Amino acid sequence: MFRVPVIAGFAFALLPGLACAQTPGPGTSAGLHHALIDTRHEVAAMPPPTPEHDVTETYFGTVMRDPYRWLEDANAPVVKRWIAAQNAYTEKVMDGFPDAKAIAKRVGELALTSTQQSSPKIAGGTLFYLRQTPPQPQAVLVAQAWPGGKAKVLVDPNAAQGRIAITDYWPSPDGKYVAYGTAEGGNEETTIRFVDVASGNTLADALPRAGGGTTPQALVWDADDKGVTYVRLPTTGGTSASVSQFDAALFHHALGTRASTDTLAFGEGLSKVAEYTLLGSGDGQHAAALLHDGDGAPDAVYLRNGDGRWELALGTEADVRAASEVNLGAAWDGDRLLVIAYQDAPRGKLLALDADGHVQQLVSEGDWAMHSVAPVKGGFLITEVSGPDWRVQQYSGTGEFVRTVPLPKRGIGVGTIASSALSPHALISYSGWIVPSRWTEYDAGNGSVKTVFEVKPAASDYANVVTYRLDAISKDGTRVPVTVIAMKGVTPDGKRPTILYGYGGFGICTAPRFLGSTLAWLERGGVYAVANIRGGGEYGEGWHADGMLAKKQNGFDDFHAAAQALVQHHWTNPAHLGILGGSNGGLLMGAALTQHPSDYRAVVSLVGIYDMLRAELWPNGQYNVSEYGTVTKKPDFEWLRAYSPLQNVKPHTAYPAVLLITGVNDPRVAPWQSRKFAAALQAATTSSDPVLLLTRMDEGHGVTASFSQRVGNAAAAMAFFAQELGLPHASGGSTR
Repeated sequence: MFRVPVIAGFAFALLPGLACAQTPGPGTSAGLHHALIDTRHEVAAMPPPTPEHDVTETYFGTVMRDPYRWLEDANAPVVKRWIAAQNAYTEKVMDGFPDAKAIAKRVGELALTSTQQSSPKIAGGTLFYLRQTPPQPQAVLVAQAWPGGKAKVLVDPNAAQGRIAITDYWPSPDGKYVAYGTAEGGNEETTIRFVDVASGNTLADALPRAGGGTTPQALVWDADDKGVTYVRLPTTGGTSASVSQFDAALFHHALGTRASTDTLAFGEGLSKVAEYTLLGSGDGQHAAALLHDGDGAPDAVYLRNGDGRWELALGTEADVRAASEVNLGAAWDGDRLLVIAYQDAPRGKLLALDADGHVQQLVSEGDWAMHSVAPVKGGFLITEVSGPDWRVQQYSGTGEFVRTVPLPKRGIGVGTIASSALSPHALISYSGWIVPSRWTEYDAGNGSVKTVFEVKPAASDYANVVTYRLDAISKDGTRVPVTVIAMKGVTPDGKRPTILYGYGGFGICTAPRFLGSTLAWLERGGVYAVANIRGGGEYGEGWHADGMLAKKQNGFDDFHAAAQALVQHHWTNPAHLGILGGSNGGLLMGAALTQHPSDYRAVVSLVGIYDMLRAELWPNGQYNVSEYGTVTKKPDFEWLRAYSPLQNVKPHTAYPAVLLITGVNDPRVAPWQSRKFAAALQAATTSSDPVLLLTRMDEGHGVTASFSQRVGNAAAAMAFFAQELGLPHASGGSTR
């Protein structure tokens, strides 16, 4: 499961809902020490040596060397010693950065915003949401009568000091109960529990193995609140400790019973890499299951009929892609299901399915790409995107355009919309480069908006931030939008320390999000830029399709074109240009630095994939085949080998400075990916620039990271860039 759009600044949480980067607090060293292992080791002036073993594998007659395969065994004592030595080496190098403490202190100050709220949902006249007040380790689950009620904390996981996080939650249709998922230690393996909203008491029920990591969590309530249908991974070997990461199916649980007695409801044997989205109507009478075979694949739409059976209503040929960790391209509008489909409409069209599965097109494809849909009394709201720009359009129930919701026209990204087909009032969340997270109440009856919640930042300098738009021309002539962000008065001089961020995968949109701690970079004259490359969904499914499978190289070319555009417009030069990405964006970083090593001065890559020939050996890698391809097919092997970063590291090459960050409990990307890539780069580079590997010992992919864990990544990355790109000190001097 890769639906993680990473960041819009130094918010390395890999979560779209938390906009600010976070640190332990003012006056700390922000986790350069906090981030590393506790045990210190003797450190040499050079990276720890990494032995090469004579290992080869043959793919369709092509012999590939794999000298660092031994690093894949995380339980081997020699690998544990190697990880410890690399961490110690990284700490030694970064301890020598003279400005690291000052940067960390400023990042910490900017992290301490007012209370943050995310993921709003309205059910039974109650508003539910997640709330976090920095430096609180994790968000808590809150309920309050809507509108105007008093907030009440239902679930607080913080007794575990940040190790346990709420992963998602699902109110019952009448708001009487809430099901919620938790995971521990960054591994995302979810257990679902239940809380009574009125009393605040947690029920005895506990549903383990409820998705997370490889396959997403999903749950839908019965209409009478007496049970739920949810995603569950199977147990093999007869013990709960042996959990398969494949063959997820839907099970039904009756409240008050043991999870071991839950019954299979649907999906057994349909797909080894099944991923579900479950949607219930507002009254609980109807339910839909959207099933896709791995990340990047289209959904088949199933509806639950009156006797509880799930029947196919729309096949994959309709090209529905409704699953998202922020918003959904599907929603119930009373008795009909609204879905965004891309068949013969690469920017999307809106269909309505009635309870019997009859299909009607309500809104045809337009100039902007449809992103998500939400019901509102008398019609529905469609969130649309065009490159870096976002808007929300209101339509009548028959698909006639009503109005554009009066939100800021540029520089924001729209998040969750909490709404109901029974009410004209919708709660729309959004944020922007200089706009902290806001919730606005929209009245669909008269078109008015009213801000009902906003995060108060820890500094006022965001008002002095300016954004610019560039068009980069990619290798095949495609125009790629690039947003450039700097402080007022910072103009192109050809050598500004500049960071370029990109993602480009799984149809995920890289949207404007509040800069947060990136302000610490901008305040010193640094420049930050974001490229909307192919593989994402910024122009619809066509933009995604042009950056996946055999066309994945298009996204890499787009990113390089964005870097060149920054140089051509005199913002920076290769000696002062750094690049940043994580997860699928980490693959982008690996391809960028191996294909164009002389065009960048520094690279920070988080939880990335670098060995595409063995990525499928990690369970989540098999879920990614629909996006990347598979080495078991010769055509796929050829394009994977052509760009796979590890296989394209060339000996005796001057590589830029590199910082790789991974977590030992990552369920989405194998930590050995970073180990092998770091070893290969350290052995190959002829430059004096460091290649560093930082392994987090109690973290995963970042999805459930605590406040202080997010801090460590943000502070370490900014300090690394500052040192390598020559960011001026706060006093005016250069870091190098």
